[in-house]
Amino acid sequence: MLHNPLTRHLDRNNPLDVSGYRTVGGYLGAKRALFELSPEEVQNEVKLANLRGRGGAGFPTGVKWSFVPMGDKAPETKYLICNADEMEPGTFKDRGLLEGYPHLLLEGMIIAAYAIGANKAYIFLRGEYCLAAQRLQQAIDQAYKVNLLGRNIMGSSYSLELILHTSAGRYICGEETALINALEGKRANPRAKPPFPQISGLFGKPTIVNNVETLCNLPNLVRHGPEWYQGLSDSADTGTKLYAACGRLNTPGSWELPMGVSIGSLLNDYAGGLRPGLKLKGLLPGGASTDFLLPEHLDVPMEYDAIGKAGSRLGTGGLIVLDDQTCPVGMVLNLLRFFAQESCGWCSPCRDGLPWTVEIMSRIERGQGRMEDLDKLQQLTGFMGIGKTFCALAPGAMEPLQSALKYFHDDFLQHIEKGCCPYKH
Repeated sequence: MLHNPLTRHLDRNNPLDVSGYRTVGGYLGAKRALFELSPEEVQNEVKLANLRGRGGAGFPTGVKWSFVPMGDKAPETKYLICNADEMEPGTFKDRGLLEGYPHLLLEGMIIAAYAIGANKAYIFLRGEYCLAAQRLQQAIDQAYKVNLLGRNIMGSSYSLELILHTSAGRYICGEETALINALEGKRANPRAKPPFPQISGLFGKPTIVNNVETLCNLPNLVRHGPEWYQGLSDSADTGTKLYAACGRLNTPGSWELPMGVSIGSLLNDYAGGLRPGLKLKGLLPGGASTDFLLPEHLDVPMEYDAIGKAGSRLGTGGLIVLDDQTCPVGMVLNLLRFFAQESCGWCSPCRDGLPWTVEIMSRIERGQGRMEDLDKLQQLTGFMGIGKTFCALAPGAMEPLQSALKYFHDDFLQHIEKGCCPYKH
């Protein structure tokens, strides 16, 4: 069995060029798709493999593709967009793929574009990822030179134009409709849905937006088949996943592991546990916009449904670890400042609610909080919950706050009662 298909040949110091990538089996998945499978058959294989989106939502990839109109009556122009705008605090899994294995992404994009009948594709890249931009453009140029992109790829009847677009740099561009607006040269505000991008997306045409890691799963999945992909893990969530961990750990980093590894194993076996003298107080399991979990959750597997049942979300699979000597109020305040700054300002709950929340949290952290502030914060988590805002930015920002109020209530009380942050004295 091929282990670690995403990172087996990843080298951030010296990534494989197109000839090196082909030497290790690169573009064989795309070749099989183009010469042996119809677009609908590629979609079906991805459905059977149960590949779920790795960008955070976990929606089944093949099902998402199936919403795109196909057949003779479908629009002639369709688009594929790779969302490489990785700006979620605590999330850095895609960066390694972009810098160290660019041809894997390009091959995945060929397969995905073919599966939905798109002849034009974009990589929407985080503006700060300068090295990734350089490596991706080199890979794109190489692919064009050897007919892996452009007209009649590998001598097939399929053609694909692929363009690298660097973002102006806003967190909201990670929301797929805001990303589409930004790509069109508009202000990066989310769009109302419906219509969904699969029907009316970029320039009003059917569009699929997939995450980097999602697309990088496709080459080996299509090359080896759905059963092989399912066999990579014992979890109902098939395949492997790029997990990460940051905080005051001995060996923070990112690792490709079978879906369903436990939180405790990721934290202790791979991240090396907390530094000497520190104990685990809590953690965000899937990036900055997820709810806290506690030490009692260490046996929970890192899979979508299990993390959901525990009270949080798998999200991007990036642990942010809170130790017992770090102030949870200060930690959440730091995250809220980020989300308030990155709000596009399109809807009032987010535009006004997030700065208000930051103001209250700042008073509490300075030791100037009042008991009624806790009730106000609880109300704000409801005002900015799911379904109350135009997109998921503000509800995501509320997740660490609402769980901190639940699990670390005593820490909030100490700030108010002592008139200072107890972790600074």
